[in-house]
Amino acid sequence: MMSIGKAAEYLGVSVQQLRRLDENGIIVAFRSAGGTRYFSAEQLDEYLRKPKTEKTRIVIGYARVSSVKQKDDLVRQIDNVRTYLIAQGKPFEIIEDIGSGINYKNKGLQSLIRRITAGEVEKVVVLYKDRLLRFGFELVEQIADLYGTAIEIIDQTPKEEQQELVEDLVQIITVFCCRLQGKRANRARKVVKELVQDLQSPSETDF
Repeated sequence: MMSIGKAAEYLGVSVQQLRRLDENGIIVAFRSAGGTRYFSAEQLDEYLRKPKTEKTRIVIGYARVSSVKQKDDLVRQIDNVRTYLIAQGKPFEIIEDIGSGINYKNKGLQSLIRRITAGEVEKVVVLYKDRLLRFGFELVEQIADLYGTAIEIIDQTPKEEQQELVEDLVQIITVFCCRLQGKRANRARKVVKELVQDLQSPSETDF
């Protein structure tokens, strides 16, 4: 039996990658009473004999909300995506982000794109299209296609969260304002403030 460090070295992968393989049921570790992982040479050799595409490509579910205030929605997304993927019967992982839909530097999104371009991902599953990105979805979809990765949207129903859309628009305008100076910057900030107030206040037709 080998420790996880020795087993990772034996396979030529990182310890983190081997943990993921264990967590997703691809190479199931033996565990001591204290929870320490151990692997047998037989199971590692069996893994090495598998075709490369079978052992590295995985399905990833992705969920995102714009702010911590939407944590309940994030949990709901994850539950829905997980239920959907379990029904498909393939190993999968869930990646989650809390960040703006126009932020290409969200840690989860960055990790997802790195793994797609490394050829590790068979398919990405999201509950709604805008959960992946508010703007730029088609670009990520094209990148995924170049590496043989499909992107599947569970619910195609148009979805609009006004508060989240407001936050994304404000972020765009704020970035623009930061590039202005003097009176123009002050005027722009005033416009942003008024825009936020208008969008966040209920209309006369609301009940």
